[in-house]
Order: sequence, then C-alpha cells, then structure tokens
Amino acid sequence: MHRIKCLITEDEPLARDVLCKYIADLAYLELTGVCADAMQTLHFLKTRPVDLLFLDIMMPRLNGIDMLKTLQHPPRVILTTAHPDYALQAFELNAIDYLLKPIPFERFVLAVNRFFNFRPAGDFPSFAIDPGETSTPAAEDGFIYLKAEKKMVKLFLKDIIMIESLRDYVKVITTTQQIVSYQKISYLEERLPEKKFLRIHRSYIIAVDQILSFNTTSVDIASRNLPIGRSYKDMVMHVLKVEKHR
Repeated sequence: MHRIKCLITEDEPLARDVLCKYIADLAYLELTGVCADAMQTLHFLKTRPVDLLFLDIMMPRLNGIDMLKTLQHPPRVILTTAHPDYALQAFELNAIDYLLKPIPFERFVLAVNRFFNFRPAGDFPSFAIDPGETSTPAAEDGFIYLKAEKKMVKLFLKDIIMIESLRDYVKVITTTQQIVSYQKISYLEERLPEKKFLRIHRSYIIAVDQILSFNTTSVDIASRNLPIGRSYKDMVMHVLKVEKHR
C-alpha cells in the first residue's frame, strides 16, 4: 500500500503532538517531518517529497498562507488554525480542508479522506478509513465548497449531475439545486475524482453515473443533450465504454 507522506508545520508543541498522534493512528499515513515554522518548511520541501502538508496559519515571521503563496508546486495542504476567519482564503488557495483547533480525531480523519478525492487517479488507492475502521469509498462521501451569493455552499459529489462553464463562472446542477459560482471549470476538473466525473467538452463536466445514453457526438444526461468536443472525443469514448459496459 502506498502510504501518504505527511509533513507537519506547527509552532505550538501541544498541537504538534496531537497531529503526530493522529497520523500515527492511521496506517495509510507516514510522517516524514515536523517543522516549527514556515522557513523550516520551505527548506524541507526543497529536499524531501511530500504528499500532504498540515500547515498552521498563525506563525512568527511568515504565516502559513503567505508561505503557501510562495510555492510554485505545493503539495496538497490541510490548513490548521485556532482562528475561523481564514476559510475563504483556504478555499482560494485550493486547500483540501480547514481544521479549527482543538482538532477532534473524527474531523481530522474526514479531512484526510478528502485527500483521496483530489489526487490524480492511480496515484493512491481509492479508499478512506473512518474512525471506526470501516472502509468507505472517498468519492461517495466527498464534498466541495463553492462560493455563491456571498456564502460558501457545500455540494456533495454524489449529488452533482453536471457542470457548465459560463466563461469566468460555472453553473453546477445537482439533484436538488443549481448554483452559479465565480470559478473556472478547469479548477473543478482538477478537484473532482476522475473515476466519477468526465470532461466531455470545454464547457461541460458530467457525472458518469448520471449518463442516460451516449453516441460518438453527444451525451444525454438529466433532461439535456450535451455535445462531445472534438478534442475530447477519443478520451470520452474510451472512458464511457469502460464504465458503461463493465
């Protein structure tokens, strides 16, 4: 099993100890380092590969958010803080999750499980472990937040039917609602699990499980017939034939 290589950046000894214990309790996590500030972290990341960074926000000299902005190719990040005012910045920086101290173990596990939703397919096995050691597919229980109408809206991945690009906005259609968010479709394409969602056109991402029928030029989903983009055709046909005739 490929274990997730983790790095902790935390200036508070008690908070460091809690995160170290939580990581040790999960067999699929491997602690590769502990840093007390952002400068140590920058040096560590230059020399050691890391899959997941637990990053405190409030630190001396350089805070976690400012440090993260300096990285050209950051690892996946879970932000940790005692301050609830940075959630929007965490979202804008593509953080997997945002944990408020003191961090309950159950909340820690939920955040780590989200890691599997946002890794490229094949990098890690598609599983997640809950605090009771019960295996659950990460993609089934995952969710994302999108900003709409001046608030962050929680969308469960299993409810999403399709996503439509509206230039600098996206319209997300779920089984219960539609929301429009100021966001690029490419951002969502990167964060959604590849086995569950498929980009069929520069303007459309669809949920594979919601497909009603398809041919070489279009896909029927919900009450809409969506075109398959010419540059996406070969990939779409390959994925749909695998998924629909398995």
